[in-house]
Amino acid sequence: MSKPASRRTLGSDLKRVDSHAIKPEEYDELPALTDEMLGRAVFKKAGRPRSPNPKQLISLRLPPEVIARWRATGPGWQTRMAKRLEDVPPPQTSDKF
Repeated sequence: MSKPASRRTLGSDLKRVDSHAIKPEEYDELPALTDEMLGRAVFKKAGRPRSPNPKQLISLRLPPEVIARWRATGPGWQTRMAKRLEDVPPPQTSDKF
């Protein structure tokens, strides 16, 4: 049996970096922030933009065989399932119960 491949290392001494304490004279190397510098700053909101049509979370119980068949189709099976459900017309309802 062959040996598993070893994980790549970062190639740096993280222990040395973590143990470094910043000295007061190192702060002198940093430029002072000016109003002009802050005025040029661009702040971007992280993450995806909000969807105009967000999906809703529901709970749906399905037979294990159905889920297994969809999962066997590979990654993205939930999206494909949703698309298939979109294509099916809703059942006809009657006023009689």
